[in-house]
Amino acid sequence: MNDNPPAPMVPASPAGPVSRRSPGMVALVLLTFFVISFLTNIVGPLVPDIIKSFDLSLTLVALLPFAFFIAYGVMSIPAGMLLERVREKPVMIGAFVLALAGALLFAALPRYPTAIVSLFLIGAGMAALQVTINPLLRVAGGEEHYAFNSVLAQLVFGGASFLSPFIYTYFVRNIGRPGGEGRPLVGLMSKLVSPALPWVAVYWVFAVLVVVMIIVLAVVRFPVVVRKEDERAGAWATHKALFKSRTVILYFLGIFAYVGTEQGVANWISQFLVTYHGYDPQTVGAAKVALFWGLMTVGGVLGLFLLKLVDSRKVLLGFTAAAIVFLTLALFGPGPLALVMFPLVGFAAAVMWPVIFSLALNSVASHHGSFSGILCTGIIGGALVPLLVGRLGDAFGLRQGMFVLYLTLGYILSIGLWARPLIANKTVALRKKKEAA
Repeated sequence: MNDNPPAPMVPASPAGPVSRRSPGMVALVLLTFFVISFLTNIVGPLVPDIIKSFDLSLTLVALLPFAFFIAYGVMSIPAGMLLERVREKPVMIGAFVLALAGALLFAALPRYPTAIVSLFLIGAGMAALQVTINPLLRVAGGEEHYAFNSVLAQLVFGGASFLSPFIYTYFVRNIGRPGGEGRPLVGLMSKLVSPALPWVAVYWVFAVLVVVMIIVLAVVRFPVVVRKEDERAGAWATHKALFKSRTVILYFLGIFAYVGTEQGVANWISQFLVTYHGYDPQTVGAAKVALFWGLMTVGGVLGLFLLKLVDSRKVLLGFTAAAIVFLTLALFGPGPLALVMFPLVGFAAAVMWPVIFSLALNSVASHHGSFSGILCTGIIGGALVPLLVGRLGDAFGLRQGMFVLYLTLGYILSIGLWARPLIANKTVALRKKKEAA
């Protein structure tokens, strides 16, 4: 399945200096990953409170992650093209300014319509950051260390997703409660948010984090990033040519299915547990969403080990099959079993993004930068799948709405069967075979 499009003519990049390796810049990129994750994956724990506070249907509350992730579809490719013109530092500062505007808008005016606009602005900023920091990490850390640093970034990303639900729980359990005023930040937040909406405090935390990042970026000196020809984000002609490839479309759908699955589970765990089993969403629900992201980090570490031993397609098949089993037990099992199985879906989903992304890039011969932008556009799956779950949930019940996830997981499973990469992942057995040859 290597029907690559003809390579459009792309101007050669001018030669330029590449700065020395910078551990400090690597740390800054990792910090950026932390902030992106902290802002991105808090919506799930908030869903039950948002429904209660604004009296929303499942469909209306699903429009919130829709607004966030649709921004990825709007911004990913334009951000890559903008990056070629104005470089990394201005794009990153501009992205954080967008996120700050979104956070302050909702913190100051906590209403459902402003939440939609707020999440779109934050999502647009996060999309621009994602496009920017990956090539920056390659230069600052060195190409020879890029794989290791990318894994480290994913671990940081998972750690922030694990932490953010506990920040939410801390505020909702203390703001407006007896004895809570003396706890750190609670007294200040009590003056900024309504006692009826204590969860809005997390948006003030977002705003402070973003302001700190803008200040840090303003004073830090950035390295000069010189991309290889196939890493550059090409013109619209390049993207049009790629979209004519069946391979490109199939892997775009793979990323769409993965992010849709990830968000379709994470955004509805807490609401499912309170609807069908009566668990407190502010404590139990938030903790299980946090564990979902925490186990995804653990699963990623195991996946890295397995990828050194087994072909990536087999790893994808095994983990996806496990995810289907865990999801089934979570949806149909008793409450105590659901508490265990929902987080385990995160564990099983851990390898899906890196394996699908690497299979995709290894299945085309050129224009990897433009292809990466197209793949990142597939993150809109995180917008559409939770929305579809909510719409079907209103009509038939949330459990039945989550049946959509069987379709997305089924598609991911199929990738392990039809993928034919030009370059296979390097395993111990493959290396020994080459050495023997």
